[in-house]
Amino acid sequence: DDDDDIPQLSSHTLAALQEFYLEQQQREGMKTSQGFNQYSIGSIEEDWQLSQFWYSDETASCLANEAVVAAGKGGRIACVSAPSVYQKLKEQDGKDFSVYILEYDRRFSVYGEEFIFYDYNHPLNLPENLLPHSFDIVIADPPYLSEECLQKTAETIKYLTKGKILLCTGAIMEEQAAKHLGVKICKFIPKHSRNLANEFRCYVNYASGLN
Repeated sequence: DDDDDIPQLSSHTLAALQEFYLEQQQREGMKTSQGFNQYSIGSIEEDWQLSQFWYSDETASCLANEAVVAAGKGGRIACVSAPSVYQKLKEQDGKDFSVYILEYDRRFSVYGEEFIFYDYNHPLNLPENLLPHSFDIVIADPPYLSEECLQKTAETIKYLTKGKILLCTGAIMEEQAAKHLGVKICKFIPKHSRNLANEFRCYVNYASGLN
């Protein structure tokens, strides 16, 4: 019988698969029924293969508010590999600031002209209209805990910022963060929506509300 060669899913696997698809349908249904906000955290799901870990709602709000205050009225904010802060800033639509998101994940291109494709391996491969020292504050969260990643991301940060830097990375990167960006660790401890194995911290080079 030819059917013998066709792999069959076990009843347990099939049930688990059906449950997954049902949950996915329910999530999509909730998005539609709630007048889905494309800027809410979780609207684009984490991709762990890209080393993506979204901040908790409280942390994203805190960092977004800090950025608005630091940028000042009519300020320009750049979010480098920090999409959940970008999303929180967009929820504050109507406030007097502008924001851009520099991100490797092209799913964020749904945000239109504010999305700029960014690969930290090519730190200065940026659009011509992204002028040097044109942002009042740059918030960055390098995707990997390595000095190479931090050093290259630092090139981008220093190109973009007028001076203020808010860096989010592992506590183990404190020495390298000071070396490459002149930033110091804050008292504020950022949290993620899923617990990470590595202790995470914020670093700044200005008098911030995070201390």
